[in-house]
Amino acid sequence: MLTLDDRLLDLSLVDLFHDADGLRSVEGGTPGEKVAVIEFLLAICYASGTYPGSAAQWPAWVDQTDALRPVAQWLAQRPDGEVWDLFHPVEPLGQNALLAPFLDEHGAGPAQLVIERVGDYNQFFDHHHLEHPSPLPAAAAFRAMLTQHVYGPAGRARISGKGTLGATITNLAAARLSTRIRVIALGDTLGETLRLNLAPVNGPPGELNRTWTVGKERRGFTTKPIGRAVTGPADLHSYLGRSILLRPTRDGDQVDRVLLGAGELLALSDEHLQDAVYATKADGTRKPLWASATRAVWRQAHALYAAVAEARSQVSGNDSDTLYRRLALFPAEDVAPEPGQQPARRIDLWTVGLVAKQATAIAWVDGTFPFAPGLEARLYRASYRGSEIAEFVAGALYKAAYAAWRVAYPNPKPADKNSQVARFDARGQHWAATREPFDLLMEETTLGADVQALLLEYADTVATAARKFLAECLDPLPRSSQGAKARAAALRRFDDELTLPTAPAELRGESS
Repeated sequence: MLTLDDRLLDLSLVDLFHDADGLRSVEGGTPGEKVAVIEFLLAICYASGTYPGSAAQWPAWVDQTDALRPVAQWLAQRPDGEVWDLFHPVEPLGQNALLAPFLDEHGAGPAQLVIERVGDYNQFFDHHHLEHPSPLPAAAAFRAMLTQHVYGPAGRARISGKGTLGATITNLAAARLSTRIRVIALGDTLGETLRLNLAPVNGPPGELNRTWTVGKERRGFTTKPIGRAVTGPADLHSYLGRSILLRPTRDGDQVDRVLLGAGELLALSDEHLQDAVYATKADGTRKPLWASATRAVWRQAHALYAAVAEARSQVSGNDSDTLYRRLALFPAEDVAPEPGQQPARRIDLWTVGLVAKQATAIAWVDGTFPFAPGLEARLYRASYRGSEIAEFVAGALYKAAYAAWRVAYPNPKPADKNSQVARFDARGQHWAATREPFDLLMEETTLGADVQALLLEYADTVATAARKFLAECLDPLPRSSQGAKARAAALRRFDDELTLPTAPAELRGESS
C-alpha cells in the first residue's frame, strides 16, 4: 500500500480497512493489477454489508472517513473455520482445490500466472518460459491471480482436458473486464476511492467468492455452461474468472508452480456495468468503451463527461444505478473556480483497459481525467473539441503525406503504395505528443481557466508540433528538384487543410 507520504507498506486486510484514509492507493505492477486489487476490496466491502444505504445518503457517506471501519471489524470477527489462506490444501483463497491432483504433472512455472508474460509468443514462441521454475513471491502471485480473474483474455489454456476435470477446462472465456474499459473514481485517499465506487444495494449483496469449493455450486467442465446469475455485487466483484491453483515453495513465501484453466461464467446485464460508458463502432453499433492499440483512451474522454452531464439532467433522489448518476448527486458548484484554484471537490476518473490479440496481451492502456461536480459541461466541451482538433490535424498529416508521395513516386507499384506513404506519415508522432497538451487542457479547465482561450492555445500547440513532425518525416527526401517539390507539396497541403472552412475554428485562430 502507498501511504499519504509516499511510503510503501505491507498491511493486513484488517489494518488496510481500519486505516484506509491514511493510505493513498493500492500498489501494483500494472494498471490492471491495481484495478484487480480494488475489485477484491470492493467485494469485501459489499460482503461485510458496508455500503451506503441509499442514493440520497451516498454523497454524505463518501465523506465519512470512518465508514469503512466496519469492514475491518467484520474481517477480524470471521469464524475460526473460515479460511483466508492462499495455500490452504482444501480452501485456497481465490483458487480451485479440485486441480490439486493434476498440479505437479500439468502445471507450469509461475510465469503462466502473469497476463503480460503468458502469451508472449513473439519472444517465446515455444513457451519454454512457462516451464521456468523461477519462483514468484506469494504477494505478487496473489495480485497476478486476481488480475487473471478480472482481465484474463479468451483463448485456450495449456492444460489438457483428458484425465483432468473435463474437456472444457481448456477453453478460457474472456474475463469480466477483459473486453472493455473499467472506470474507477479516484479520491484523495484509498478510503475515499472505495467509498466513491461503492453503490447502494437493492437486494442481497451476494456472497464473497473466497474459494471455489465453498459456497455456491460451481460449474463443471464436461460441457460448456451457460452464464450463471449474479447474486449481488460481492459476487460480481470477486467472481473466479479462472480455475487457478498455486503451489508454494517449501518455506511458503513463494510460488513455484501454477495450474490454470477455465473458470466461472456470469450472465451480465446493464446493472453489472455501472461504470461503463458507450462508444459507437464503425458499423454503427454501440458497446462499452473498449481498449485499442491505435486509439488512446483520452480521445474518448468526452464520453465520461457526457455521461455525467446526461445523468445530472435526469437525476432524481433515488437514482444510483450508474457511477455517473451517483457523481451527479454531488451538488454542482454555483460558479466555476477562479483561474488557478482547485474546485471545492475534485475527483479523478481513472480508465483502464487491456489490449489483447486473441490470447496474447499487447498492452495496458489507462488515462486519468479530472472531474468536478457542475463542471462536466465545460470539461465535455474541452475534451470533445480537444479530441476533434487532434483528429483533424491527424487527417491533415495523412493528406500531406499522400501529397508528398504523389510527387516523390510518380510511377509507383500499387503494392508499394502503403509503405511509401508511411515514410512521410507523421501521425504516430502526433498522437504520442498530443497526450500531454490534452492533459494540460483538461487540468486548466478544471482549475477555472477560460475554455475558449485554452482551446485556441491547445490548437496552436498541436498544429505547430504536427508541422514539425511532418517536416522531420520529409527530411530524408533527396536534395533534388523532385525532393524539394515533394516537400513543398506536403507542407502546403498541411497548411491548406488547417485553413479550410471545415477545419475546427480553433485551428484557424477563431472561436468556436
